[in-house]
Amino acid sequence: MTIRAQVRGVGHYLPKRVVPNSEFETTVDTSDEWIRSRSGIERRHFAADDETTSDMATAAATRALDMAGLTADDIDAIIVATSTPDLTFPSVATMVQAKLGMTKGFAFDVQAVCAGFVFAMANANALIISGQAKRVIVIGAETFSRIMDWSDRTTSVLFGDGAGALILEAATGDGTTKDRGILSTDLNSDGRHKDILYVDGGVSTQSTGHLRMQGKEVFRHAVEKLASTAHTALEKVGLGSDDIDWIVPHQANLRIIKSTAQKMGVELDRVVLTVQDHGNTSAASIPLALSVSVERGQIKPGNLIVTEAIGGGLAWGAVVLRW
Repeated sequence: MTIRAQVRGVGHYLPKRVVPNSEFETTVDTSDEWIRSRSGIERRHFAADDETTSDMATAAATRALDMAGLTADDIDAIIVATSTPDLTFPSVATMVQAKLGMTKGFAFDVQAVCAGFVFAMANANALIISGQAKRVIVIGAETFSRIMDWSDRTTSVLFGDGAGALILEAATGDGTTKDRGILSTDLNSDGRHKDILYVDGGVSTQSTGHLRMQGKEVFRHAVEKLASTAHTALEKVGLGSDDIDWIVPHQANLRIIKSTAQKMGVELDRVVLTVQDHGNTSAASIPLALSVSVERGQIKPGNLIVTEAIGGGLAWGAVVLRW
């Protein structure tokens, strides 16, 4: 008998304000065509002035609970992946815990920027298979609109806000790749590349920062490292690219997504795409894409899914799971 962390429910939340590419034409030297051709992004959502990361995370978690037919009392732990918390502390996860009315269990945040949700899933999987938790809500939530340099046309047009949530639950399996749930994970980081994607401010430097990125360097590392980590995660359980039903990648940039799929030998019709509607929502992008793809009827029970992401640090990783 093998303990697996199976998906019990999924949900997402997007702010009401939709920002088309054309809105940037009045503030920076750009155009809808320029943005689409370089990123594949057509629109993104921005949080309202009074809307926080924890608000969106709670909304996504509530929808995941509803889908699963569970209440907050059924949950043992909450993990939130975010780089844009409401406050330095307490964690967004404890804020979500309070807003859900959950008075037991534990909650904490994970910060691996755009790779955060993959790292959070791996943490949740470890908690479940070790017996420390039966059910875990894993959330990715971001308000990246709060850390943009609106005078930088190369970055300000790329990011959006939103949240997605996944409920993982302990279940028994046969120990084969036919089991539903997380089958393998692969996590990596290399701090030598910290200067190609970062925010130039923080608490200990007593400054408020904005996102800075060396786009060409990020692209170069992303395609190589995403394909590599996905293959490594698959190889750990004796699987290959031909076994994949869906890749659910971090939705950073359509060119990165296409190039990574090509490097993996996977056709684009087996890749979930939401970047055109959401932009890059950092740690929220994978759970958002999972939830939207379930709504669309793309992902179905029994499908083999590979999620992969890379973010500032650099930090990158992949999760292989059967839905």
